[in-house]
Amino acid sequence: MKQKGLAVADGILVAAEVGQERSAEMIKYAANSILATRISFMNEIANLCEKVGANVDKVRLGISKDHRIGRHFLYAGIGFGGSCFPKDVQALHRTGRQNNYDFQILDSVLQVNDQQRELLAERVIDYFDGDVTGKKVAIWGLSFKPNTDDIREAPSHVIIRTLLDAGAEIVGYDPEAIDTTRRVFGDAIDYADDMYSALNGADVLVICTEWNAFRRPDLADVRDRLAEPVIFDGRNVFDPKRMAEMGFIYSSIGRPSLPPENDEAAIETALSENGQPA
Repeated sequence: MKQKGLAVADGILVAAEVGQERSAEMIKYAANSILATRISFMNEIANLCEKVGANVDKVRLGISKDHRIGRHFLYAGIGFGGSCFPKDVQALHRTGRQNNYDFQILDSVLQVNDQQRELLAERVIDYFDGDVTGKKVAIWGLSFKPNTDDIREAPSHVIIRTLLDAGAEIVGYDPEAIDTTRRVFGDAIDYADDMYSALNGADVLVICTEWNAFRRPDLADVRDRLAEPVIFDGRNVFDPKRMAEMGFIYSSIGRPSLPPENDEAAIETALSENGQPA
């Protein structure tokens, strides 16, 4: 069976071969814009879930059982980035303007994505009552997605800029994107040699990219290294209930935040059961 991305590429080639270059161009723009629309829609659903007490994970699993919808590109988070989605959505939107067509849905897709990329920075600032001056923020994930060093339009960079402007100190870690990020921020932020050293004395951890290494860390070590056990998870990497049992103040996207366990014995038990690395 052909991969879906290859099927779209085949469609572009067929259109080009029969002299329909404009159709070929529209296939590419439309395909990426549909996927970007799904992401922004699920982020809107996630934001509403938080207001009504629903869980976006349950919503995603429920709607994905409808074969007309499927399960791809339904994960809530802190928005899309990279070289394809932002560029192609903007190109399709621009094509509409150039042809006197108001592509209203793409206005919303772009607006929602811009807002979503600011979300975690705003939450961190709110957590510290509006003043993050001198606060040390650890960032896990600098690339726009896992398994690449590509930082183009990365949500993490939007978050970093907002927190820097607010007076925070940033230390970042990424398995691949340290060098590409350094070219952008230079010495304005610090860079850790590994995911754990980024946490040393940090007031909060912000997760921006869902690298596999971040999915099952040693959470006892994470808790010991943080000045406070506070995590803002932009990719819904962890289970909120388990994080609360392990004593973390944990905020994710579109899922209820639970009060953290305060009993140290209960926390130690939870950490030993669920906080060990894979």
